[in-house]
Amino acid sequence: MTIEKGFLLTRHSRDYGDKTRIELWVSTTQGPVRILIDDEQPVCFITRSDKDRLQQALSNQCDNVTYKDLPLRDFNSAPVTACYLPTLRAAQNFCEQCRQENIEVLENDIRLPDRYLMERFICGSLEFTGTITQKASHRMVTQAKCRKGDFHPDLRSVSLDIECSEKGELYSVGLDCDNDARVIMIGSPGEISQVPCDFHIEWVSDEAELLQALNHWFNIYDPDIIIGWNVVDFDLRLLNQRAEKHHLKLRLGRDQQTMSFRTSGQSQKSFVYIPGRVVLDGIDALKTATYHFSSWSLESVSQALLNEGKAIHNVHNRMEEINTMFKHDKISLAIYNLKDCQLVRRIFAHTHLLDFMIQRSKLTGLELDRIGGSVAAFTNLYLPQLHRAGYIAPSLVSENWQASPGGYVMDSVPGLYDSVIVLDFKSLYPSIIRTFLIDPLGLIEGLKLTAGKEDDQAVPGFRGGQFHRTRHFLPKMIESLWQARDIAKKNREAAFSQAIKIIMNSFYGVLGSSGCRFFDTRLASSITMRGHEIMKQTRQLIEASGYKVIYGDTDSTFVSLEKNYTAAEADETGRLLTDSINQWWKQHLKETYRLESCLEIEYETHYRKFFMPTIRGSETGSKKRYAGLTGSGDKEQMIFKGLESVRTDWTPLAQRFQKQLYHRIFHDENPSDYVRTFVEKTLAGEFDHELVYRKRLRRRLNEYKKNIPPQVRAARLADEQHRRMGKPLRYQNRGTIEYVMTINGPEPLEFRVSLLDYQHYIDKQLKPVADAILPFIGCQFDDLTKPQLGLF
Repeated sequence: MTIEKGFLLTRHSRDYGDKTRIELWVSTTQGPVRILIDDEQPVCFITRSDKDRLQQALSNQCDNVTYKDLPLRDFNSAPVTACYLPTLRAAQNFCEQCRQENIEVLENDIRLPDRYLMERFICGSLEFTGTITQKASHRMVTQAKCRKGDFHPDLRSVSLDIECSEKGELYSVGLDCDNDARVIMIGSPGEISQVPCDFHIEWVSDEAELLQALNHWFNIYDPDIIIGWNVVDFDLRLLNQRAEKHHLKLRLGRDQQTMSFRTSGQSQKSFVYIPGRVVLDGIDALKTATYHFSSWSLESVSQALLNEGKAIHNVHNRMEEINTMFKHDKISLAIYNLKDCQLVRRIFAHTHLLDFMIQRSKLTGLELDRIGGSVAAFTNLYLPQLHRAGYIAPSLVSENWQASPGGYVMDSVPGLYDSVIVLDFKSLYPSIIRTFLIDPLGLIEGLKLTAGKEDDQAVPGFRGGQFHRTRHFLPKMIESLWQARDIAKKNREAAFSQAIKIIMNSFYGVLGSSGCRFFDTRLASSITMRGHEIMKQTRQLIEASGYKVIYGDTDSTFVSLEKNYTAAEADETGRLLTDSINQWWKQHLKETYRLESCLEIEYETHYRKFFMPTIRGSETGSKKRYAGLTGSGDKEQMIFKGLESVRTDWTPLAQRFQKQLYHRIFHDENPSDYVRTFVEKTLAGEFDHELVYRKRLRRRLNEYKKNIPPQVRAARLADEQHRRMGKPLRYQNRGTIEYVMTINGPEPLEFRVSLLDYQHYIDKQLKPVADAILPFIGCQFDDLTKPQLGLF
């Protein structure tokens, strides 16, 4: 049989008669392939000592179970028995009966398709063979066999966006891909005076016809990926609801299969399964790739990334404008609809999001659309190796777990400094895992060792943990990822490098999470507490060299050179310090633990000026809050960390004031005139457009009972006005509100009626910003502004 290569799009399993079927949809160079696997059974594990008791208790209730004693043990070294069930339903019933008998079932939460793939070390790419049948739109493979492969796909995506009324009645659906761009819209071309010649509108008579046209489009153009903005929780969910209303099947899947929804009980987040097609939401994908924005609206993100926004800019009246366009100007609505599709496609292209998600899948075996998934990724990579080492993983237990210490954060030394350099340990936690051989299997095997021959001694950890010197997997896994990232960086493969970095750095978080089956406080603590030890010792080494450490945070150390250094002088000092520190650790670890050091501290940044503030209202130094000036000339840059200018809960007024004030102080300019003038202009109303607070409502409005914050008061006023106007209420179920402070308290920006309270902004926005830094140059905000304030 011919062996072919492909890339996994979707995976699914279901009961098929009296057995279970796995269905894989795969992208290949010859088009989509549907792989059917019928010879896999759901399996879970119990200890061998529980088998007899279970068989006796169940008697004839579970005669469809096949028991097989295995040469494997659980983490308590008890021999285990595999329990094979013919169907998913039978497996679910069996586990429930075990629970009723207080018998622990191991690895029963692993889905059948995931187990099939991970046990074959298949991560995204695969090779397959079997009996191939040509269908109209794809090839189908039965009697299939799959194995690990190496294949990078060329996936075709479509950006989808809907427009509707506030009641959810569909107006149009926009679709944009490489070989088609159109808007399917309810209406008639006779209603329209002229459609732009290069614009494709497919007119339909009603909702039902729109949904049928959408089915037809997917059947014809057959994309691999559907992208959008909040596309699962809004667009596809609403399309599904409208299809149910009209008793229609929304056949967006390959082979015209229907899509299915499920909702997480706790988060109420929706998940969609469309056979053969992957749905990637732009917001979730950007968060997975560690992007951060003050607002996740399409308008805000597209402005930040592309310097371009939506075709309608008035966020407060957008729904009203959409309704008006549908009634009177459908061409403009179609242009707006398609523009949103195009913005999402351009965001994906600009950030290389699809390539990032593909690389992540090839590294970890996660589904393309899996959000987060650090625990699942670790399980995919680690579990099959653990089985081959003779162990079955423990069950997930999230109760009564002992938290591990967080990262090291040193008390800062507040002040305004000349020449501060930052030394940063390269991937500190992964390098600790590599150096000290920290690993779940290594912990089990290490705890078996006792004092004896030197070669048998374990590597000490913390909280009673110790690790075997040879029996482990995680250090090697990280080493392989580390080497792959170095190659990716050298080849300027940014998406691949970022995917590796996120995965590698997530391994500590996984081991420290009670949501991971491998969680053990001895594992996580042996990483974080070793990190504390390393950071404290590194501080001593630096200060022994004659420099002052003013702050340390997780893996970064801030060093004051205590006078003004040129860039070249600072660079040379940084290199000398890192060389001596790395050499010290190399020698120390070899002599003390007989370990090869993977620790590497790097010289990262030289701040010409650096400011470390105090905690507000205290003389104690703050943490995770600072500002600094780097570079010179065209490369000069001001960096703010944790301060008002980078916090979304402060007004644009305070943010601009802080940036300009710090700029003057960092350049040794007297800020007195600037502060006085800025206050005068604020009182004169010149900055009214910058007085807007923008805050999230983290609960439903009716859940706020006591200590009502200003954003809630503003949101209630806004929705009361919406109610009077007969408009939908916008803020009852969370959301983000824009408001200003007036002489009558907080009022929503869109419905402000009172005069602005300028004194509030001076006292609560400008004064705290100024009072943080002015005392370090011998000034006080009140002294600079009091005479001027008296004029008003």
